[in-house]
Amino acid sequence: MVNTSDFIERLEHLLRYYGLSASSFADRINVQRSSISHLLSGRNKPSLDFVLKVVGVFPEVNLYWLLNGKGSFPSDSEKQIVKTPSSPKPKIESDETPTRTIPSPEKKIDKIVIFYIDGSFDAYNK
Repeated sequence: MVNTSDFIERLEHLLRYYGLSASSFADRINVQRSSISHLLSGRNKPSLDFVLKVVGVFPEVNLYWLLNGKGSFPSDSEKQIVKTPSSPKPKIESDETPTRTIPSPEKKIDKIVIFYIDGSFDAYNK
């Protein structure tokens, strides 16, 4: 269960971190401005759709941090990416397709989840 007052504090932290007003934040994640107002006032609790939109638009937001305060913000993986110099991306000819890395044999895929921009998702189990 999400503690609403703690969630509000983390949401306010996001607004300060990105330098966004509540209305501009609502516009970025494509929700009604009143929904942000209702969340910040404690009138409404965050919906799954809202949380998925935040995480979808701001990938450096750790889902577990947003929901229950565990983890870190920005996420540790984003901190590592920022600290590590980026390597130049190879140019891909128009008729080439990018190659994917195949997981090692000791790693098995259990579930694949695809998140869409509209906040919906599909989950595929093995």
